[in-house]
Amino acid sequence: MSPLALAFVIAALALIGWVTARARAARFRRGTTRRFSSLPQHHGWFVAMGTLLPALLFLTLWHLTSPALVTEAVLATPGAATLPPPGLDRAAILAEARNLAAGRAYGAFHPLSEQLAPAYAAAQAHYDWLATAAALLLAFAGGTLSYLRVRPGFSARTHVERVIMGALLGASLIAIVTTIGIIVSLLFESARFFRIVPLSDFLLGTHWSPQAIDPRDPGASLGAVPLFWGTFFIGAVIAMAVAIPFGLMSAIYLTQYARPATRRWVKPLLEILAGVPTVVYGYFAALTVAPAVRDLGVALGVSWASSESALAAGAVMGVMIIPFVSSMADDSLSAVPAAMRDGSLAMGATSSETIRQVLLPAALPGVVGGVLLAVSRAIGETMIVVMAASGVATLTLNPFASATTVTKQIVDLLTGEAAFDSAKTLAAFALGLTLFVITLLLNVVALIVVRRYREAYE
Repeated sequence: MSPLALAFVIAALALIGWVTARARAARFRRGTTRRFSSLPQHHGWFVAMGTLLPALLFLTLWHLTSPALVTEAVLATPGAATLPPPGLDRAAILAEARNLAAGRAYGAFHPLSEQLAPAYAAAQAHYDWLATAAALLLAFAGGTLSYLRVRPGFSARTHVERVIMGALLGASLIAIVTTIGIIVSLLFESARFFRIVPLSDFLLGTHWSPQAIDPRDPGASLGAVPLFWGTFFIGAVIAMAVAIPFGLMSAIYLTQYARPATRRWVKPLLEILAGVPTVVYGYFAALTVAPAVRDLGVALGVSWASSESALAAGAVMGVMIIPFVSSMADDSLSAVPAAMRDGSLAMGATSSETIRQVLLPAALPGVVGGVLLAVSRAIGETMIVVMAASGVATLTLNPFASATTVTKQIVDLLTGEAAFDSAKTLAAFALGLTLFVITLLLNVVALIVVRRYREAYE
């Protein structure tokens, strides 16, 4: 039975269980004034979950274990006796045979794959039928046992709510488990890197050239200071020089000067920038902004102005972050009590004086928190710098010069042909760990600032 048909049958059994259990529970309530702890639909959901959950749990575990069982069954056939020893060749032949059996391939590079494909198909069909029978049996048994528990004194509501709470808890833990997994993987691979390259050489070195690593002193070519500077220069200096003024001024206009009808139109149009894919910004930076910046540099007398300059990548990144800064500043200004604004105007201050001397100082903690969050967003941006920034690591204050970032180097290191356990590839994990720590600290500081601001006016 196909997976879709099996899912349909199990869902049909669950629906039947829900209808019959609800009808049985409804009969308990007829002709009596007794108060029940559960409604009829609670009993229905209890039986439906008793039908679905065991079968779904079994199918999940079966999906993880069945490939190994099928492979073992194929290896036990006479045709597998001529397979090469365990290794890449054997794995390639078995994978090819599996694809042929599943209809995902129309030819084989190795003749042995075609011989093993029927065995794979037979073993897969055998185990599929076993899984189908077991899943249907579990669904029927679970539904029957749950249905037998439907009685007037049974608290089905409590059991249903416990299952729902467990599901919500599992969903809420996904982010935590994912974060822990990311940290563990970064720490493990970074520890391997720092066994090759000293930590001081990596964090304090000023020469970055992973294409030419001396095996006797790999740390001499893997100093990450130019990468950190390029990331800060592009994401925290140039991008913020664009995003903060335009974002803050747009927030001031929309909250203090714009008419309600104008705000209803302008604010969504401004926030459209946040929905544009970063690859579009990257194309715009590489094809439009970068040549214009190079021509501007040449016009200003910088003859060696680069088409992969820090200014091109940072300016486009700043445009992308304008809606983020504007939204945070808008919320902060709107949260300032109206009494402060009205009191300032009543004392004779103009609107601009009220904004400068009352509203902005009061909203400053929230604005600063938004800026810090925007900085963490900017330094973690990948697509724009991959397409518009240079791969040359330099220490420069000239915005027309080439510059690179941590994220671009991570992409370059992981898309090369170096061995996975080499210092060049492992450097990407060390860079990722460093960037993760920096953005985490920025987010923590920003959240602390925003929380204190909210507490002041709540």
